[in-house]
Amino acid sequence: MTLYDELKARGLVAQVTDEEEIKELINNGKATFYIGFDPTADSLHVGHFMALMLMRRMQKAGNRPIALIGGGTGMVGDPSGRTDMRSMMTVETIQHNCDCFKKQMSKFIDFSDGKALMLNNADWLLKLNYVELLREVGACFSVNNMLRAECYKQRMEKGLSFLEFNYMIMQSYDFYHMFQTVGCNLQCGGDDQWSNMLGGTELIRRKLGKDAYALTITLLLTSEGKKMGKTQAGAVWLDPEKTSPYDFYQYWRNVDDADVLKCLRMLTELPLEQIDEMDHWEGAQLNTAKEILAFELTKLVHSEEEATKARDAARALFSTGGDKSNMPSTTLTAEDLTDGAIGILDLMLKCGLVPSKKEARRLIEQGGVSLDGEKVTSVDQTVAAVALSGEGVTIKKGKKVFHRALLG
Repeated sequence: MTLYDELKARGLVAQVTDEEEIKELINNGKATFYIGFDPTADSLHVGHFMALMLMRRMQKAGNRPIALIGGGTGMVGDPSGRTDMRSMMTVETIQHNCDCFKKQMSKFIDFSDGKALMLNNADWLLKLNYVELLREVGACFSVNNMLRAECYKQRMEKGLSFLEFNYMIMQSYDFYHMFQTVGCNLQCGGDDQWSNMLGGTELIRRKLGKDAYALTITLLLTSEGKKMGKTQAGAVWLDPEKTSPYDFYQYWRNVDDADVLKCLRMLTELPLEQIDEMDHWEGAQLNTAKEILAFELTKLVHSEEEATKARDAARALFSTGGDKSNMPSTTLTAEDLTDGAIGILDLMLKCGLVPSKKEARRLIEQGGVSLDGEKVTSVDQTVAAVALSGEGVTIKKGKKVFHRALLG
């Protein structure tokens, strides 16, 4: 099976500009391709997983990936998939986030000996002269065509700023610049980027009279059509300080039955033949498939050791007795207590189990919170310092989320 055929079989390919040419490029290791990452946080998250795995697969087949960090475009903000305008970031924040990205990407992509590049579009976008850019590039874009693009339609309803309107031109210029400077001949990205990517191929054709190509990746959605990688407490991050390896494992262990095989195909490196054998699995066998998915992805992001610890901890928690040693935990200090105790709402917030006290209150009122096996029935319940000593207390949220709180 060729690389392109495997990408199709795994359900990764959404749209392409020229299928035969793209097949020729990537199957023969001739593609120098880029994927853009806007540095809107100091960690990558589950939403980036598809892109990272595509880069990894294509690099293994001899192609050269470029991870393009949007230090320049990040100062404008991508309107794609947004109904509101992104908040503006400082240059210092963007640089810090870029540094964090490279460290995380290195787990997926080999940057040694020129096998992959990491570039920052601030290096060329911030040096552009506005009038020169208008004369050189502006004439190549039709405002009528731009306004028909899906990424702008959504923002037009609430008001599209001129700042955001320039995003497509900037992304197109990135492709045009890298085509000339590092031989980049293919752009890949999420399916919501299709219009921006076509802008780049068209700019290269009009300015240079040459062909460049675009391939979009299927967005990682649940069977209900919602983006994967969100929980009640927020995004599922790749940084272990923001989402622990155990919580990361549990996120994938708890995906819906309807999504597990799709995730195995799209995100893991397991052979398709092995995954295809799971097509007829049901009941308890699907739980096994979820364990496999969670283990494989945690191993990729955090290490086999962390994946094993997370799996063992998850299994132990649902067996008699339970093992707290590998359970996610939060260590409180005396400053977190008031009169030698802490309220349950504050405790859940401190442990990162909820984004707000309002959400904690709702869960308790619905009977979804337990403390050391006893259901919490009052939002005013407190936990004393003596209970937090030693091994601490175990908070259970819902049926599957466990967290230990102890006093340091």
